[in-house]
Amino acid sequence: MKAKMITPSYTRQIALCCLMLLAATFTVWPQSKREVRAAWVTAVYGLDWPRTRATTPEKMRRQKEELIEILDKLKAAHFNTVLFQTRTRGDVLYRSDIEPFNSILTGKVDGDPGYDPLAFAVEECHKRGMECHAWMVTIPLGNRKHVASLEKKSVTRKKPSICVPYKREYFLNPGNPETKEYLMSLVREVVERYDVDGVHFDYLRYPEHAPRFPDSYDFRRYGKGRSLDQWRRDNITEIVRYIYKGVKQLKPWVKVSTCPVGKYRDTSRYSSRGWNAFHTVYQDVQGWLGEGIQDQIYPMMYFRGNGFYPFALDWKEQSNGRQVIPGLGIYFLDPSEGDWSVEEVERQINFVRKHQLDGEGHYRVKYLMDNTQGLYDILTEKYYTAPALQPVMPWIDNVAPTSPTGVRVEKIKEGYWKISWQPSTDNDKRNAPTYVVYGSDTYPVDTNNPDNILAQRVQGTEFIYAPIRPWTTRKYFAVTAMDRCGNESGTAEGK
Repeated sequence: MKAKMITPSYTRQIALCCLMLLAATFTVWPQSKREVRAAWVTAVYGLDWPRTRATTPEKMRRQKEELIEILDKLKAAHFNTVLFQTRTRGDVLYRSDIEPFNSILTGKVDGDPGYDPLAFAVEECHKRGMECHAWMVTIPLGNRKHVASLEKKSVTRKKPSICVPYKREYFLNPGNPETKEYLMSLVREVVERYDVDGVHFDYLRYPEHAPRFPDSYDFRRYGKGRSLDQWRRDNITEIVRYIYKGVKQLKPWVKVSTCPVGKYRDTSRYSSRGWNAFHTVYQDVQGWLGEGIQDQIYPMMYFRGNGFYPFALDWKEQSNGRQVIPGLGIYFLDPSEGDWSVEEVERQINFVRKHQLDGEGHYRVKYLMDNTQGLYDILTEKYYTAPALQPVMPWIDNVAPTSPTGVRVEKIKEGYWKISWQPSTDNDKRNAPTYVVYGSDTYPVDTNNPDNILAQRVQGTEFIYAPIRPWTTRKYFAVTAMDRCGNESGTAEGK
């Protein structure tokens, strides 16, 4: 019998099968002390929030309570990052001097809900020790009906030179140099006025497969000998670069991220089958990582099997040390969306941890709130059983704060203890450290064990410790200071 020739293609197939078998194992990979656990809170069409229109003080209160309910459930499941939709299609969910309020808040365009949703979201996230990132849809402006509803408040009326119609929708034109300035004006409002932890950009790309996108005039004017494809990629990269540098000038610790198409391009392991960021929508995301103009990326990896694993590895290998947080398509757990098995999501989480990516994003929060196929319970019982701190950003700052001192533990009544300390001596008011409180039954407290984290992002110099189950009460406590780049100080301990 003639031996089968082992070709490079056949070798890759064997390797990929082994990879898939590894990914299919159900050994729960240990959780790290540091990983991003994020959820997208979608406001467009009220998909996740809000359900109630804030047309009266009572309905405003109910609208706020709906968001609080979401944040409470995320906190209970040890999530640490909320991607809160702040701009949708040329309208916003904060008090802006540039664009109108989204009608989802009140039922009418630019209707005042009686409060500032972004300010409220930031405050409530921080109360719960979670980061709040302003999620901003960038290039699309909506269909003709939507744009017409905004009337004179629409950017298509205010700045028609940077807007183009395409396939019954309107878009900002990435080929016009003023587009990046317009987007930065919105970002500046958010970063300067709000204590956001990050700005997160969606649809920062051209429409899919858009050979006839109406930018021929701009290409002739600005192309400078490049191919159309390269010029378009350069346009998106320049917007990313301009905004990244602008944010860092304002507040260096504010994270800048995007959610690109989930496959960068074909890899040596597997084909993207004609759907990728680089060719389809002109996003050179690995170029952004290499240049250092992203702090995080949340690639939209809403795929199974070979559509996920080889491309997740590709992002990791080309990350240049920046944070890669795959977006998981948990909406496919819904029978009407894709009827995935929940084991598929479990395999992906295990794969992300085994290969040391920086966490997961869950799209969308509704499917966590609904506990679709039991996912919320599975996360709380198997994967997110302890809190997690944010990964560090050493490319921004790698100097830890000074340690707090003088930890004291005082029982104030049955089941309640007050833990207090002397603050870190760092004087940067804009980037003042917050505190992480640890507790353990053994001394000294092991601050490398995430099970010992009692609270994070504590402001001030005291924490009320009130364990829900008396038999879990810890005996020993420790406190560290942490800055907004994730650098953690040495430990101060108390009994």
